[in-house]
Amino acid sequence: MWVGIWLAFMGAPVSDTLDGRHTAWAAALGALGLLVFVAAYLIVIFRHTKRVARRTVHATVLLMFAAAVALTLTMGTPWLVLFVYVSVACGAALPPSAARPAILAVTGAMFLAGLHKEDAGDFLTALVIPALVGGFAMSGVRQLVRTTVELREARATVAELAANEERLRLARDLHDLLGHSLSLITLKSELAGRMLPGQPDRAAEQVADIERVSRQALTDVREAVTGYRRPTLPGELAGARTALAVAGIIAEVPADVPDGLPSGELTEESEAALAWSLREATTNVVRHSGARRCVVALTPRQTLEGPVLELTVEDDGSGATGANGANGVPYGNGLTGLAERLATVGGTLETGRSRSGFAVTVRAPLGAQGGAEQGLGSGS
Repeated sequence: MWVGIWLAFMGAPVSDTLDGRHTAWAAALGALGLLVFVAAYLIVIFRHTKRVARRTVHATVLLMFAAAVALTLTMGTPWLVLFVYVSVACGAALPPSAARPAILAVTGAMFLAGLHKEDAGDFLTALVIPALVGGFAMSGVRQLVRTTVELREARATVAELAANEERLRLARDLHDLLGHSLSLITLKSELAGRMLPGQPDRAAEQVADIERVSRQALTDVREAVTGYRRPTLPGELAGARTALAVAGIIAEVPADVPDGLPSGELTEESEAALAWSLREATTNVVRHSGARRCVVALTPRQTLEGPVLELTVEDDGSGATGANGANGVPYGNGLTGLAERLATVGGTLETGRSRSGFAVTVRAPLGAQGGAEQGLGSGS
């Protein structure tokens, strides 16, 4: 689109070539020169796509400048517009430190070339602003594109470093968890082997120790893996924002958990329950609601049972009809599973119509409350 805007200025030299004022040979040579000029312009503009070498780009800009001068002096005033393209090419191809003086120089050359034409007064004045603005605007676009590319590369690098750091942390944790246990199991296995068959009782004690250490190592590994797999609220908030945006739904999602939570921190169990709830609710909005807008809110509240963190996911879609979604598609067991998961930490789940559409409200306890209730539930 940006290139197409500037190609509109080609109307003047094209009309001058076709209006019959020039001889057949002059018109043919002018048309050929115009085609070469446009081809050079497109090479400069799309140099990144075509992977053109820098020397080739600079030589192409010089060719455009020479062609603009030659065609203007030989064909007439309408061809002064070619200098606008040269200015834009300078902004697109040259670094800012070189582009600024080059744009000014091209504009000055356009003035000098126009002085040789008696009818170039108004036409020349009308081209000054496009030449300057076009060149400097293209230079700004070039910097913007380069900054965007560098930002994407930086994000990819950060993501790769984060993945590497996570792998290193996993390797370090597994080494700390299993290194001592496996060494102890190996040592006791060798000891039990030496005690057999002369000391079967002591060998049995070693085997019992091996079983105890193995079970403890297995428990530690399971806890570690559970910690890695447990979703977090900040991660799910970012995921919800991305999923809603990809689905074309206007999203209002907080960036993080609110500060100043009453009565202590959000426990891992409560955070995991809220994170799973947010994921399920967002999936339902994307797949079943037909909504155009979705609002996610995290609000600390004080209830009769104690302080809780309330998660609300509200959309302006048609919501649920019985056990089915907006289009008659069943929601499945997702919400039922969420209710059961929340019950283990002392939380609650509410769904229903709202003023704007459909809302899912989840409450999870803060502090040690959730862990205590979970312990009571498991004991019963």
